[in-house]
Amino acid sequence: MLKIANDTIYNHPLKENHRFPMIKYKLLPNLLIDEGTCNYNNFFIPGDIKHHDILLTHDHLYFKKLLSFQLNKKELRAIGFPMSIELINREMKIVQGTIESALNSLKYGVSLNIAGGTHHAFSNRAEAFCILNDQAIAANYLIHNKLSEKILILDLDVHQGNGTAEIFNKNINVFTASFHGAKNYPFRKEVSDYDYGFEDGANDLEYLKVIKYHVPKIIDDFEPDFIFYLSGVDILENDKLGRLSVSIDGCKKRDNFVLNYCKKNNIPIQISMGGGYSPDINNIVEAHANTFRLAQEVFF
Repeated sequence: MLKIANDTIYNHPLKENHRFPMIKYKLLPNLLIDEGTCNYNNFFIPGDIKHHDILLTHDHLYFKKLLSFQLNKKELRAIGFPMSIELINREMKIVQGTIESALNSLKYGVSLNIAGGTHHAFSNRAEAFCILNDQAIAANYLIHNKLSEKILILDLDVHQGNGTAEIFNKNINVFTASFHGAKNYPFRKEVSDYDYGFEDGANDLEYLKVIKYHVPKIIDDFEPDFIFYLSGVDILENDKLGRLSVSIDGCKKRDNFVLNYCKKNNIPIQISMGGGYSPDINNIVEAHANTFRLAQEVFF
C-alpha cells in the first residue's frame, strides 16, 4: 500500500502574499483523495521525533539555539519564515514524516512525504525556507540503525542541494547528486558528489536527455541500496524562481523515469516534494500530484 506522511501542521500560516506557497500542503492531499488516487488509509500522521535522531545530522549548538530561540538576526533572516514554536514543531514533524516514510519504503518499495525536501539546511545553519534537512536526517537514521549501507540522495529540485552536499561532504556511505539551474540560487554552490547545472531555459528535450543519461549511470556506478528522491517541481517553465522551461508533462516524464528505474532495480525510494513557485497554485499542485499518481501506478 502507498503510504504518505501528512499532518495539518504542514500548512503553516503565513502572511498573505508570502512567496512560499504553503497552501499546497492543504490542496495536494485533498486533490489526491477527491480524484481517487488515494484514500484516507494511504495517509499517516508522523509521530514525534527524538532529538537524538536530529543530532545525528545537525550541530548540537545550532539545534540548541534553534529550540531556545537564540538564533541571531542574520540567522533568522536566512530562514525566510517568521520564527515561532509552531514553525519549529512543523519542521520536526516533517522530518519524522520522512523518517517514517523511509521505513515504509523499505516495506513497500516507495513512500512519500507531502512536504519535505529541505535541502538548503546545513549541519549548523538554516537557509531558504529550510531549517532541518529532512532527507539528510532520515539517511543518517537508516545508516545509524543499520537499515541501509549505501544511500543515494537524488536532488532534482531546480536549486542545488547545498545543505545536503555540506552535510555529506566526507561521508562515503551517502552519495549526493544534484541536478539544478547553473545560474540559479544558491549563487555560491557547495560541492556534491555529482553536480549538473542546466543553462537557463532548458526545455523538456534537453532536460530529460541529461536525466536519462546521468541518473542511471550514477545509480549503476554507486549501487545504492536506498534512494532519497527530492522531486521539486520548480523546474516548470512558469515557475517564478526556476528559470528553466520544462512542461508539466516533462516533469511527469522525469518522475516516471526515476520511479521505473528504481522499481526495475529493486531499490527502495523515499520521495519528498521540494520546491514549486509557479504563480498559478494549480500548476504546482498538479505537478506534485503526478508524482503520487505515478508512485501508485508504478509500484502498486
